[in-house]
Order: sequence, then structure tokens, then C-alpha cells
Amino acid sequence: MSETRQTARPSASRRQVLAGTGALGVGIAFTGALSELFAGTAAARGRAGYGPLVPDPDGLLDLPKGFRYKVLSREGDRLRSGEGKVPSNHDGMAAFRARRGGVHLIRNHENRVDAKIPVPVVDGITYDPMGKGGCTSLTLDGRNDVRDEHVAIAGTAVNCAGGPSLWGTWLTCEETEDKAGTNGYTKDHGFIFEVDPTDTRRLGGAVPLTAMGRFQHEAIAIDPRRGVVYETEDAFEKPFGLFYRFLPEKPLGGPGSLQAGGRLQAMRVPGVADLSRIQETGACFDDIEWVDVPDPLAVETPIRFQDFGSKGITHAQKLEGCYWGGKSVYFVSSYAKSAEGSAADHYGQIWRYEPSERRLTLVIVFGPDTDLQLPGEEPDNICLAPSGGLMVCEDGEGAQHVYGLTRRGEVYAMARGRQNIGTPEEPAWGEFAGVTFSPDEDTMYVNCYRPGTTFAVTGPWDH
Repeated sequence: MSETRQTARPSASRRQVLAGTGALGVGIAFTGALSELFAGTAAARGRAGYGPLVPDPDGLLDLPKGFRYKVLSREGDRLRSGEGKVPSNHDGMAAFRARRGGVHLIRNHENRVDAKIPVPVVDGITYDPMGKGGCTSLTLDGRNDVRDEHVAIAGTAVNCAGGPSLWGTWLTCEETEDKAGTNGYTKDHGFIFEVDPTDTRRLGGAVPLTAMGRFQHEAIAIDPRRGVVYETEDAFEKPFGLFYRFLPEKPLGGPGSLQAGGRLQAMRVPGVADLSRIQETGACFDDIEWVDVPDPLAVETPIRFQDFGSKGITHAQKLEGCYWGGKSVYFVSSYAKSAEGSAADHYGQIWRYEPSERRLTLVIVFGPDTDLQLPGEEPDNICLAPSGGLMVCEDGEGAQHVYGLTRRGEVYAMARGRQNIGTPEEPAWGEFAGVTFSPDEDTMYVNCYRPGTTFAVTGPWDH
């Protein structure tokens, strides 16, 4: 039987956080031991943050003094490959080392059937011609000038996030479970696909990794020693999503190896049907169980509805970001709302699972007194930062930010979007997504979801 250990953690008010950072305009309330998040990362350098954000005269991206951005690509521009226009809805992204000090950027397009600009259909790398989503790939030189931009995979649907493999490819995730015949699709959707930065034909084209499950995928992270793939599910309706692990037949097998199949399991926290019920940071559950998924392809029934036995399975609303750090995998529940069916309310949780100990710990709880015009509501895409902390993309109401979180629990604003996608009377701002760093850690890349824009941000990261 699982034992729950709850260790009291001091709550940090917004005023206390502001005093600790010295960065004006940061407003987030959370509880938790931040040092647990950064196992295996560099030691934090300098003070928290880089100072207040400076309004951008061009109305795109506010950054601290000394930082600058370059727009790499915008939806509607022509792809350098000549295949068509840059698609809409820029989402998850990863950076890989290229030749001569360059960088390959793989970028998701979370396009549904009504997307303004679909991913162009390209021979040899298109899964379903009626799918409007996919990925594009940018090749940058050492100065972040774009040398190539082409379609990397097409004919997929609602490509939300994903994650890098351990061998230089990108695993793109479909956040849908529409089947053939739904919304005009000619094939079932809801899969993970492996994408090569230069040519996905090397992997056999657009091959769905069916053994990894068919559900509303969000993100993945891979255990670098065991090759286990962890997957989050962002289901929109109750019962909410599950947290999965995939045990490959060929762990750490290199490009294309995941096509060999494997075993899909879902996490069961004994006695906990809904993670939102857990509100005390430091709450710790031992003896986590992993239960085989009855039907990974969800032929008749979506996985989260399937029968996992008399003990049931553990659900959570808005399971999104996922990353590996040190000896643990971390995953984000962006929010939970009892009005939508969750057992309790929160404005974001970050959980840590230690495979060697079979232990799950609630590390951070966000909100609920977050100011919508300041950073800190509904964390989404997340990545480790070279400064020794995290960069977190915000996906909520009000102004949208990329904010930093240090080992010491200090929060600072790194970027603020200025592109108004609402009206002057009712302004709204596009969410941030896909934050990632170049292999040399000198550049932060990030997307504005709508209007689709990819930025390269450089500056005094070592300050």
C-alpha cells in the first residue's frame, strides 16, 4: 500500500517573490521546493532575472535591457523550399546541432481542419492528405540567419508538443483522437511520429508509432539510461488524461527504432483517482504502479475510458509539459478546475517521478492569486535553462509571458508578447510555445502561437 508523506513547505506570497527577484512586474504565487526541479542542471549564476522588460517599439516582443530578438519566420511567409507558405499555429519546438556551428529547428504546427494556413502536402512525408498539421524545419547558421526552411512532415493533425529523441530526431505529438471519417480525415489520428530535421524519408516517411498509443498526446521525455519514453495526455473532457510510459522493444536503438513497437502502460497512484486532489507540496507517493493499457490503439474506446481493473487509474486535467532532469521525469498539469470536472482547483502543478524509487512527488503548486497581467498563470511548455533554472511558457488569460524560475524559487519575466490578436476594446495576446535553447546555449528560441512567429533571443545570458 502506498504511503503518502506530506512535508510542510512555506508558501510564497507575490510580495515576497517580488522582493526576492528585484524584477518589476513579476507576480506569481506558488509553494514548493524549487531545488528539486533542477537536478543535473548547471548551478544558478548571478541574481534572478535580467531586470524589467523594455517595451518593444516594433510591438512584437518585450525583453530585458541588453537582449534582442530576431524574427526567423512568420506564418504566411514563403517557405525557402518553395513548397508553399509558412503554416499557422506555431507550437512545440526543439533545437539540434547542425554543421558548421549551425542549428536545426523543428517546429510543430497545431493545425486543425479549419487552419488558416495548412502544412503543405509533400510527397513521401505525408501521412493523411486531409490532415492540416505537421512540422517545418529551419536550418540556421551561426548568426541565426535562416538558410533553409522546409516541410519536415505533413498530413498529421493538431501537432501540439512532443520532445527530442536521444539521437537527434524529433517526436511530434498529435493532440487529437479523431478517427478516419471524422472531420474529413482518411486515416486515424492521435499518434506520435518521428521526424528527421533534414529528411524524414530516412525514417521511412510519415510512419505513426502506433504502439505508443492513440490518444490526445501532448509531450514526451526519454530516460537517457533506460530508453523509457514518458508521455502526457491533454484530454479536454472528463475523464481527463493519463500519464504514460512506453517500454520500447529496442530501447536506445537510434533513428527509426521506435517503429519496432513496445509496451504502453499508464500510471496508477494507489488511492488517488485525480491528481488535482493533492494540494500540499512535498506530498510524496511511494510504490507507484504501472498498468498495461488494454487497447493502445483505442479501436473502440479512448484509452482514458478503458477498464483498468477494480483499482482504476489516475487522471489529471491538462497534462502538458514533460522533461527529463537528473534521474527524474517532470510533468506539468497546467491547471485544474472543479467547474470542468476536476476534483479540486489549482493554477498549475509540477510533478516529479523518480523511476529508480517508484516515487511521485508534488514539487510546485501555482496560484490561485496570480495577476492575469503578470507572469505565472497556467504553465505550459517548459525547458531547462543554461542559467540553471527553467524557462516556462505561459498559456492563460491576459498578457502572455516567458518567465524564468530559478533554483532558489525566484521568478522573473524573460519576455512578454505584444501582438494583439483581440480588439482594442478587448485585447488578447497569443500564447508562447516551444521554448528551447541552442546547443551552445547562446540563443533562446520561442514561438508565438498566433500569429505564428518564431523568435531567436540573444543577449547577456551569463550576467
